[in-house]
Amino acid sequence: METIDQSSWKYKIKSFVGECIRVLRVTKKPDAAEFKTIVKVSGLGILVIGLIGFIVQMVKLLFF
Repeated sequence: METIDQSSWKYKIKSFVGECIRVLRVTKKPDAAEFKTIVKVSGLGILVIGLIGFIVQMVKLLFF
């Protein structure tokens, strides 16, 4: 009989699959209000990162 070593690749794959199944059981589909909030926050984050990149590009063009 083979003992399962925690450093073996079989144990790592089995553990990973178990974690994936656990996460899929916990997750749920967002309702409309939650989805709209996620879209707004994500869009705002994209705009902020784009604005920072634009400012850095302008500073680089003006001073260097």
